[in-house]
Amino acid sequence: MTISRRNLLAVGAGAGLLTACGSNTGRGGGGSGPQLSQWYHQYGEPGAEQAVRRYAAGYRKAHVSVQWRPGNYDQQTAAALLTDSGPDVFEVNGPTLDQIRSGQILDLTELLDGVKDDFNPAVLAPKTYDGKVWAIPQTIDMQLLYYRKSLLRAAGVEPPTTLDALVDAARRLTDRKTKGLFLGNDGGAGVLGGTPLYAAGLQLVTDGGEIGFDDFAAARTLGKLHRLYADESLLLGAPSDWSDPSALLQGLTAMQWSGLWALPQVQKELGDDFGVLPFPGDGDHGRPTVPVGAYGAAVSARSGHEEAAKEYVKWLWVERTDHQQDFALSYGFHIPARISLAEKATRLREGPAADAVRFTTEHGYAQPLLWTPASQTAYQDALSRIIRNGAGPEGELRAVVRKVRAELDRVNTGRKTP
Repeated sequence: MTISRRNLLAVGAGAGLLTACGSNTGRGGGGSGPQLSQWYHQYGEPGAEQAVRRYAAGYRKAHVSVQWRPGNYDQQTAAALLTDSGPDVFEVNGPTLDQIRSGQILDLTELLDGVKDDFNPAVLAPKTYDGKVWAIPQTIDMQLLYYRKSLLRAAGVEPPTTLDALVDAARRLTDRKTKGLFLGNDGGAGVLGGTPLYAAGLQLVTDGGEIGFDDFAAARTLGKLHRLYADESLLLGAPSDWSDPSALLQGLTAMQWSGLWALPQVQKELGDDFGVLPFPGDGDHGRPTVPVGAYGAAVSARSGHEEAAKEYVKWLWVERTDHQQDFALSYGFHIPARISLAEKATRLREGPAADAVRFTTEHGYAQPLLWTPASQTAYQDALSRIIRNGAGPEGELRAVVRKVRAELDRVNTGRKTP
């Protein structure tokens, strides 16, 4: 099974999808000098593998061998970094605190001298720890709300710009044939993750490493998600889950939460009969919100070719903007991690695609580095009980706050002040 870049974002949002990879030992680059190995997880988009091999072959200061890794990529890289036989350069879903704190990867801050502000801050932040950058973002995936213009127009419904308006719109758009909203077959707990909290003006973890949602606004906002379920406005049990736009295209729902990757298919089948929105804000301090994610290029601290590897990463993911734009837009549909490239990309200049780029810049957030798997599980389980079972959000969140606070106390032990 091959998996596309969208699954990074799905994992980050709590959808529980695993990255699967295929094998290929690769061929080396065309340069002389040191032998460098570069690892990627397997992308599902046709042409992506050939593209990264072509980039490596064009590098002249080292001989770069690209590997398309089989099996569980994150586990493989974690194990390889503990040895002297791991990759010099590798794609990272993170990085993790363990990789940073134990000195397994190199500080790459200097590679961004003069261009750091050009990288989308939402995807650069999770790769930054104690003021240092540990991986260079490669490309951006995001999620957003699609809606059928004709169905909203027929029901006299305006595109919702607040969470209350979304709940009302979903109810009014629901009839015997069509549900108002599709947030996934589980009712939204898996895919939404922390998005509603950010929409309430909160955070999962603050910049100072503290819990970011111990606030009455969190319970208020999450309680409104149960209203969608109680009103029977949510589509449940669709043939395909949220990442596939089929429910929207087949008229099973008037609005669907999905990913940017679905936009070309939606545009092809619906023409101008659709629009896109961020998740709407809630409350006086709320704000529109979209989750974003990005793989990054990291350098092993034990490869023996550290400086040469850093120079290669700078060449590919900082200097070669043509490769960066090609990687983002020619194999699937993604946004370059560089703001200037996103603004110049022809495919992203007009219509819903341009809206999506604006959403990432103005409303994007990424799962913070200090948000651990244990915190994610506790929160997502509570969110599921709130949405589907009507569990009291105040009590559920109190238990989550205790768990997350304990996790933050654990991971913040020994943390330096930026």
